[in-house]
Amino acid sequence: MTKEDFRGILGWCTVINFGFLMLWFFGFLLAHDFIYQTHSSMFPGLSPERFDELHYQLLGFYKLSVFLLNLVPYIALRIIGRR
Repeated sequence: MTKEDFRGILGWCTVINFGFLMLWFFGFLLAHDFIYQTHSSMFPGLSPERFDELHYQLLGFYKLSVFLLNLVPYIALRIIGRR
């Protein structure tokens, strides 16, 4: 595989992962009560505050992972490709 192939793969991975992130965010925003009811039936002691805290932490972790594992290598390959 060439650098261009890796760059294309990382670019599309970044786009797809940010799509999942946006889907998760808007799903959480628009269907919060439904998602909470579903999860609280599986985890009976889960309070709404803890549920929100967990989702915000996981959204942040996922976004950071996308930046570090997809976007930064993509940018590095773009910089190397200019030489």
